[in-house]
Formats: sequence, C-alpha cells, structure tokens
Amino acid sequence: MRRLQAADRETGRTTREAVARIDDLQAAVETVIKGKPEAVRLAIVTLIAGGHLLVEDVPGIGKTTLAHALARALDCDFQRIQFTSDLLPSDVIGLSVFNQHKGVFEWKPGPIFANVVLADEINRTTPKTQSALLEAMAEGHVTVEGMTHPLPSPFIVIATQNPIEHHGTYPLPESQLDRFMLRLRIGYPDSEDEKRILRDRERAEPLDALRAVMSGEHIRELQRSVTEVSVDDALVDYLMRIVSATRDTEMLDLGVSPRGTLSLFRAAQALALTEERAYCVPDDIKRLVVPVFAHRVVVSSRFSSSLRRSEEAEAVLREIMKTVSVPI
Repeated sequence: MRRLQAADRETGRTTREAVARIDDLQAAVETVIKGKPEAVRLAIVTLIAGGHLLVEDVPGIGKTTLAHALARALDCDFQRIQFTSDLLPSDVIGLSVFNQHKGVFEWKPGPIFANVVLADEINRTTPKTQSALLEAMAEGHVTVEGMTHPLPSPFIVIATQNPIEHHGTYPLPESQLDRFMLRLRIGYPDSEDEKRILRDRERAEPLDALRAVMSGEHIRELQRSVTEVSVDDALVDYLMRIVSATRDTEMLDLGVSPRGTLSLFRAAQALALTEERAYCVPDDIKRLVVPVFAHRVVVSSRFSSSLRRSEEAEAVLREIMKTVSVPI
C-alpha cells in the first residue's frame, strides 16, 4: 500500500511538472498569437503527442506566425521550407555531392533535418516533392540512394496551406494528409484581439522578443509522459465505435484509417496531460474528433453541398458523433 501511495505521489508530481512546462509554452506562444488559445493548445497537443500539424486557413490569419512562435519558444533546431512549383525532393531531404579532393560522395542533409520544420504553403509544390516528406513524417528517417539517415528527435512538421486558392496548387493526396495528426484552422480574431495585435506591433515585432521556454529533452520527457496517460477500455470502445461509423456510413467514401485511430488515441492522451490529468475522459475524444479525423475522410459525392470539402467532412463527423453513445 505504501509503495502504491508513493507511486501515486510520484505520478502526481511528474504530471504537475509536465503541466507547468506546457503552460509556460502556451503562455509564450500566446504573446504572439492573440485570442486563439484553442489553436495554440492543439498545436502543443500535436507536439507532445509526437505528431505533425497541418494549419489550413485563408491568407494573413497567422498560420506561419504560429509555426514561428512555437519554434522560437522551443530550444530546438528550426528550418523553414518555402514550397514552390520548382522545388525538388533533393531540396528538402538533401543529396550526395562528389568531393573531388577525397574522391568520394558526401551526404549533404537538407532542411528536413531539424527538430521543427515549417513546410510553408505545402500545396504549392508538385506531388513528387510532396512525397519526399512521406517517409520522414511516418518513420522518422529518410532513405537516399539506399542509405537510411535518421532524423533528429523530437521531430515535427508544421505545414500550412490556403484552402480557397486553387491556381498553381497541388491538393495533398490522402496518403499525405493521413500523416498529419491534426489539422486546425486559426480563424479571424475578434475586434478586441485584433486591436491588441495592432498595438503589440506598433513599435516592435513580438516574435523578436520571444525566448525559448522548453528544450528538446523536455519535449521528449513530455512525449514519454503522454504514453503513460490511462485510457479506460470503455473509452477505447467509444473511440472504435466512432471509427467504425466513419467506415460504415454512406456519407463517406473513405473512412478513418488505423493511423487515424492511433492519432486520436495519442492526441487524447496528450490533451488529458495538458489539463493535468493522468487519465482520459470522453470529452477529450469528442473535442478532438474533428481536428484529427476531418482531413482523413472523403465525403461521398451524393452528399456533397456548397460547403468546401473540409467543411463538408466536419459536418458529417458532427452528425456521426450524434449517433454514437457516450460512455457514462
């Protein structure tokens, strides 16, 4: 009994320390991203869950700024890749260059070899270059000319794209979308928050004053802590009923993949940890279904509407959620 009580106290102490670091990170990012605590929290959930983030919204909302703010608040290597139509896979992952003095080929790593990688306007590059990210995002390494090169840890890709601009863009295929743990939209700020944004940038750029509050080792510790968050069997069954519903409904041509199931499971654990809980509750899953699943499903043409594809998927998922009983 004493050993169990000591273990409980240790778990509580570890959880409080983790939450303190997460709160510091959230506060730091929110000095730049005003009035969007949910978007910042979901970005942090993706980071500590070991996933990748897709930020999809109209221009000027702060997609790239969110990625920059998160990167600056972390004491980690950061690289930005501006995706364009003429970008090559080797521009992303690197290539072997012949050294004339030594008479051998030497590996020159590309910008993908960083802890935080901003893939800016990812849908502006060709499918061939987009596919250069697939192995890196799924397996944490890249293979070039038969040689496998591990990526640094932690590793997160934060990609941005404009959902309403089609000229000169290449929509991400389902295989690419499925590798993003979450997709989020930031949305327009309200008038008061926008006024604060104007005042904050009146004389200086808030990003310039942002300092790192978390190291790579802290992130790895948080990622280990996430895996220790308890998920009751009833919640797993609840999650699986939602997943099965996406595969059985006539409204969707493509349901959620097993990778998507695991993404929701891990994201729910991370969300619970951010709220100082060592266990998940049904609201964790309900809160994450849309950001984790909406970009993975394909709405049937028979049920398409005037909404954009992403909004159609969100509407269908919300309807599905109404039909799945919540564990008590």
